[in-house]
Amino acid sequence: MDRKILSVFIDESGDFGPYNFHSPNYYVTLLFHEQDNDISKRIELLDEHLRNCGIEHPVLHAGPLIRREQVYKYETMEKRKSLFNSLFHFIRGVPIKYICPKVNKAECRDMELDFLQKLSKAISDELKRNYEYLNSFDLQIVYYDYGQSELSKIITSIFTTLFMNVEFRKVEPADYKLFQAADLICTMELTKDKAEKNSFSKSELEFFHSSHDFMKNLYKQLIKKKL
Repeated sequence: MDRKILSVFIDESGDFGPYNFHSPNYYVTLLFHEQDNDISKRIELLDEHLRNCGIEHPVLHAGPLIRREQVYKYETMEKRKSLFNSLFHFIRGVPIKYICPKVNKAECRDMELDFLQKLSKAISDELKRNYEYLNSFDLQIVYYDYGQSELSKIITSIFTTLFMNVEFRKVEPADYKLFQAADLICTMELTKDKAEKNSFSKSELEFFHSSHDFMKNLYKQLIKKKL
């Protein structure tokens, strides 16, 4: 009998540094995909679209796309939106679910203890809330790029405490579209919080037009994927 396997792709937005007014929250997206659900055709379609766009950098990073940074510095608005939308529609079309625990760093007394405790609790509470579903699998395979050692330790501790059979794999972003999808979800959750406060940056206004348009046209579709 084949084992039921759940892939868990993890990405974060924020850092373990001191509170910053412009980025007050720390976000962790956990994207879940049941391996029984084949998404290879969807990945092929996305790759084909990227090739048609003349993409030489196969990893899509949502934040730099919006802000016109890094490898997207010289790309037009039209092309950047096309790339963003291609990954967004990929997310809408594949059978995935996600959670996105977050911590407001302004509510933490310090970054060494209080922040780590709050972040651990936020992630653990979300997983426990969905424990029956998550524990129905024979194996959870957790994919993370180990970009932040503190988060790596938290993830390892929580998953090995809650679940009996867990594997951890270091991911290369270029190898997994679902990891890139987790990155986009993190960015959209951050953007949603800014939209609710009407605090879009100039680049976000140029990219999404308005907070209202973002919430109505994009975020409303994304939350259908929440676990």
